Amino acid sequence: MAQSNLSLSVLSNAPVAHKQPHTLTTHQKTRIDDYYWMRDDDRSEPAILKHLEAENNYCDQQLAKIKPFQTQLFEELKGRIVKDDNTYPVKDGEYWYHSEVRGDDEYSRHYRSRSMTTADKQLLLDVNLLAEGFEFYELGEVAISPNEQLLAYSEDTDGRRIYVVKFKKIDSDGLLEDVLENTEGQVVWANDNKTVFYVKKDLKTLLGYQVYRHVLGTPQSDDVLVYEEQDRSFFMGLGKSRDESLIIIDLATTETNDMWVLDANQPWGEFAQLMPREESHEFDIDKLDDTFYIVTNWQAKNFRLMTATATTIADKMQWLEHTPHRAEVLLEGVEIFNDFLVLTEREQGQTRFIVINKQQQRMTLEFDDPCYYAAIAMNPEHDSHVARIYYSSLTTPGSLYEVDLNNGKKALLKQQQVLGDFDPENYASERLMITARDGVKVPISLVYRKDTFNKDGTNPLFQYGYGAYGYTIDPSFSSTSLSLLDRGFVYAIAHVRGSEMLGRDWYEQGKKEHKQNSFNDFVDATNALVAQGYGAQDKVFASGGSAGGLLMGSVVNQAPELYLGVGCHVPFLDVLTTMLDESIPLTTNEYDEWGNPNDLDYYNVIDKYSPYDNIKAQAYPNILVTTGLHDSQVQYWEPMKWVAKMREYKTDDNILVFKTDMDAGHGGASGRFKSLEEKALEMAFFISLAKI
Repeated sequence: MAQSNLSLSVLSNAPVAHKQPHTLTTHQKTRIDDYYWMRDDDRSEPAILKHLEAENNYCDQQLAKIKPFQTQLFEELKGRIVKDDNTYPVKDGEYWYHSEVRGDDEYSRHYRSRSMTTADKQLLLDVNLLAEGFEFYELGEVAISPNEQLLAYSEDTDGRRIYVVKFKKIDSDGLLEDVLENTEGQVVWANDNKTVFYVKKDLKTLLGYQVYRHVLGTPQSDDVLVYEEQDRSFFMGLGKSRDESLIIIDLATTETNDMWVLDANQPWGEFAQLMPREESHEFDIDKLDDTFYIVTNWQAKNFRLMTATATTIADKMQWLEHTPHRAEVLLEGVEIFNDFLVLTEREQGQTRFIVINKQQQRMTLEFDDPCYYAAIAMNPEHDSHVARIYYSSLTTPGSLYEVDLNNGKKALLKQQQVLGDFDPENYASERLMITARDGVKVPISLVYRKDTFNKDGTNPLFQYGYGAYGYTIDPSFSSTSLSLLDRGFVYAIAHVRGSEMLGRDWYEQGKKEHKQNSFNDFVDATNALVAQGYGAQDKVFASGGSAGGLLMGSVVNQAPELYLGVGCHVPFLDVLTTMLDESIPLTTNEYDEWGNPNDLDYYNVIDKYSPYDNIKAQAYPNILVTTGLHDSQVQYWEPMKWVAKMREYKTDDNILVFKTDMDAGHGGASGRFKSLEEKALEMAFFISLAKI
């Protein structure tokens, strides 16, 4: 395996942003923000664009020495990907659906056929053609009409997650005249095959808050507003029940759910609330025939499964308990079949599936790896005795299984192919529980290459973390990580508080007033891994994105001496200012996660850890920061301001570079190969710093 054999040196011409003091006063507390001027909602201010270009140029100059190595890594990553590949066909209605990629194509082609062999495949969409002429392209949702003759699809061409919906007759090449602008990207068909529902966005806050009804053949200006959510703390989504009898408006904050439904056969009717909205009641509801299935936290912190009918669904007291609450088991969801239910549960961080037949007999499906990721895959047909399950581990490429729900027998349908000399036997994974400073046990999943790992404190260590929104970073296979493992890195995921790895309480202990636990857990995980010989003390690297970027920003403020290099991607760094400004996209949706700083207590909590507000005169690690100019989730100016202030305060000579993709949004570059360039950049940065 070729090494970098390169070292990085700091250039003296780093961009210096001018200071323009801006006073921010809340609760009679005043902050001076010298870089507040960097915010431009229109992304057109010449001075700002010029500064971003200067940062990009500096980053290119700074990393010029490793550019050949980055290119080598990119080709290495690309070389593991099968150029000609396809998804395994899945049956939905009368057709089997699958997608294919060929050669150097960045995007897929979507097909359907009458049989699983796909011999008579019919092209639905060629995303490569749709993406022509765009620097960024994302296909959102593809929705087939109930009669399977029409297709709706949504597309985003600038990364802001504002989707345009278009329609076509499947048996013809041309598009219908209907075009729906400024949507959330979801399209739900009524059962009349001519009426669709969609969510419209507020273009300033990027919040989806209105549901409209559209009839094919009419202009969007004639569309009818059928629901508007007044509480701007709720996210809004659309769906259809398992039996396709109901169109569903799904409303959610991180702590409260609400649901409104409409008979899919009566699209001109009015949506009705399924049950009264109740603060802190979280639930997920689906329906098959006459039964509603409710995964609820009502009197059940880790959720339980209840059932109801159309006449009892509005009254929780009339619900029937199907699977009770268990303090040690998190119930994550249920997949409904005519003759079976498949529950997804998590205990001590490990996922399992419970198959329940009509006689209420239970069968458990588990896996043998020490740490892994497993999830229910696409199962559109509820009249089936088999279910598809996706499985992956840190050493096992993504695998699609079909499980016989009568006996639990698994058949492998398809496994991700990794080109090159990859052999899973060359790698080993472990699950550790380290003790945090408050005595709590924190799970860590890690993987390494057997013949390069010594457990003597000499291996470089790459540690990843997220820790927010209850989102769990499960240990799954990544062909890109092989480029680190094969060079001797140990790769570790710190499952810090803020996820739901160990249940609902694990999430609650990493949010709002308890957010500091996430940062402590990550730092304590680093110290424990080094102490136990999994990593060299002077070769520790960390990375995180979005809310994981907040984690990185806080960690480098609080324990900068632990890390040689840090990757900070589309990072949420200016927490206090953002959460005090309801005009910034998605701010109001975040109060349940971070707390509302208009409340003095939460102001004080956030003020103590907000990365931008807590930069100080000290030595920081080598840092690579990336963002997208059109990011809809975390605005570009957060990392821009953070880097400017960091340059002002940091006392070291370490590298600080900031790269903005001027065409991308929160998800980074689009396309299956172009996105690898960002991964190759971080890897080249870390490997070169490690001097291996």
